[in-house]
Amino acid sequence: MTAHSTRRDPMSKGLAVLNRIASLPVLDRLNLRGPSEQVVYHGARVGFRTAAAVSRGFTRAPGKGAPVRPTAAQGSGVFDLTPTEDQQMMVGLVDQFAREVVRPSVEKAEAANETPSDVTAHASELGLTLMGLPEDLGGLAAERSATTGALVAEALGKGDMGIGASLLAPGAVATAIGLWGDSAQQATYIPAFTGADVPAAALAVAEPCALFDPMTLRTTARKVPGGFVLDGVKSGVIRGAAAELFVVAARLDDGRHGLFVLESSTPGLVIETDPSMGLRAASLSRLVLDGVAVGPEALLAESVDGYADSVRLARIAWSGLALGTMRAVLDYVTPYVKERKAFGEPVAHRQGVAFMVADMAIELEGARLTTLRAASRADLGKPFAREAALSRRLCAEYGMKIGTDGVQLLGGHGFTKEHPVERWYRDLRAVGVMEGGLLV
Repeated sequence: MTAHSTRRDPMSKGLAVLNRIASLPVLDRLNLRGPSEQVVYHGARVGFRTAAAVSRGFTRAPGKGAPVRPTAAQGSGVFDLTPTEDQQMMVGLVDQFAREVVRPSVEKAEAANETPSDVTAHASELGLTLMGLPEDLGGLAAERSATTGALVAEALGKGDMGIGASLLAPGAVATAIGLWGDSAQQATYIPAFTGADVPAAALAVAEPCALFDPMTLRTTARKVPGGFVLDGVKSGVIRGAAAELFVVAARLDDGRHGLFVLESSTPGLVIETDPSMGLRAASLSRLVLDGVAVGPEALLAESVDGYADSVRLARIAWSGLALGTMRAVLDYVTPYVKERKAFGEPVAHRQGVAFMVADMAIELEGARLTTLRAASRADLGKPFAREAALSRRLCAEYGMKIGTDGVQLLGGHGFTKEHPVERWYRDLRAVGVMEGGLLV
């Protein structure tokens, strides 16, 4: 994080965001009123097909002038890891939401292979979908902040990585339209994400092939008179069977890549359920595109230039979720090894155990710093390809190691469902294979 966002008219922008969040009715129902007021006070879901969700029927709206874009963050030249008041507000609420709402819902979500609808509804009321949208589009963002998105993903990851991905997926679609859609696309789709009934939506980038590279997609968008024809298969689509709207990445005739907005009712679009080892609450699916004909208005025109950034921002988001889950593992095993006794003393007294826990903490901090640096550079409009790649690499490598060590430190208990570490181990494996799906 950088100090940039505290250097901008906090009375007119920061307080507006804080007060809007503090006025949400969901805070009372979830007993989150106290923490929110305190911050305001101090900071002034193999292989069988299923019917796609019935689209609500988005009505094409004419655009008015130029599209609305988020305001770029202003840098101060000082590297500062202190969260701003806005960030403290959002992260504090999401952290408690993760503890008190998400975690108690995990067993139900794992058994059903989907996130409970009440959790999704509460998250929408909390404003998770609005974080990446500027205020002029009905969002919460006074300025562009990938850092806030990463911190919120981290807080959700401490609750459950699968549920966290499920809750953040609609916001990724809204953010993509906000960043790269034209004014007509924004007017057509964004209002659905700012209302009371937020649609399930998915950003589909990954494909079911070995050594998948998001920069060389196999899904194609062939230019034809009157628009495009899309063909291909997407995997790892979050809540695909429930989604009413998709943003799909495809390769154009000239070799470049772009993002296309597709409603679930579009002919030729088929969903296949795709049960996964981890992230079960995210209801992962495959999206099959068989001669899907769309008009030229389906293409997010500016996404052709912004596609690479969409991949990198997704990697930062997945890294944020992984950081939260890694923290959950560390926070769980630390007291366990101190209380678990063998040969008359806590197992933490053994150097092999103590050093393993210490290594987990060191690896977590290194991955976290790299992730926040990537997010901060994205906020400031600086090149962040290297940092996003490092973030994903470290979170994939250290996440898998921390998950493995967590299971090992619990011994036989770590292999059972009596403890949540086995689930975190399964979830953390996803970081190295997931692409797209989320955005910060």
